[in-house]
Amino acid sequence: MAWNWHDAGPLHNQYACWCKWPQLVANGDPDMSKLVEIEIASGIATLALNRPEKRNAMSDEMRSELIAALERLGADKAVRAVVLTGNGKGFCAGGDVAGMARRLAAPQGEVAFTGWSRQQRVHHCVSLLHTMPKPTIAAVNGAAAGLGADTALCCDFVVVSTAATFSWSYIKRGLIPDGGGMYFLPRRVGLSRAKELIFSGRTVDADEALRLGIADRIAKPEALLDEARAWADELSRGSATALALGKTILNQSFELSSHDVFGQGSQAQGICYTSSEHRVSVEAFLDKSTQSRTS
Repeated sequence: MAWNWHDAGPLHNQYACWCKWPQLVANGDPDMSKLVEIEIASGIATLALNRPEKRNAMSDEMRSELIAALERLGADKAVRAVVLTGNGKGFCAGGDVAGMARRLAAPQGEVAFTGWSRQQRVHHCVSLLHTMPKPTIAAVNGAAAGLGADTALCCDFVVVSTAATFSWSYIKRGLIPDGGGMYFLPRRVGLSRAKELIFSGRTVDADEALRLGIADRIAKPEALLDEARAWADELSRGSATALALGKTILNQSFELSSHDVFGQGSQAQGICYTSSEHRVSVEAFLDKSTQSRTS
């Protein structure tokens, strides 16, 4: 019998839920290894990339699972925030070298289109993480290289272990950053510094990452996930409606004119005016003010 997302009951009532969505939905096999593990507790979802023996290098299969996970968590109203991390010593070692070998072995006439098709999947995954309508935090526990470094920056915030490192090592494979690095990195560290990191492919340790603005906070390895989850809880306590709308506009604010930002803000505020969170908050405030005046 095929496994279904709803079979486990409401996710917010589960202390933990691990799923390998694409394969489980297709095959109904609960014993298959999981390339992306999901744990949900108190409204905070933790996604763990799970190829520790490969330092969580991103294979096509892992990407499919991550896409499925992000789509479902984005739509689940019981999930208020998402933390992304890696199992084992590494966060994500980048693209899977085995996939690169298959690409080189493909018939010459198929290489370009196969590569283009893969890029569409990469960018779909990146966009899902970047546009997630709730706060996202990368909890970088070890090496984040190439696509792994890009993936961390797709999140709203980055918390690093003291053991974490970053490297935009694409140049060493004759490639350019294709997972969002050329968009996100300049926005965090400035254009010239981004060029230096991408052109050299050098390794940045946790302290330098914090100093440059690649990371927002640093934690001891044993405290990394607890601190990332606590911050996710703090950031997601407000109105889900206001968070989603505000994030959507902020994600575009470097590209939009002030006129466009004001216009989108006006439309978003109109939606907020009608939200249940706004009504409950205002009514509670007015009620408290009335009681204060009459006491």
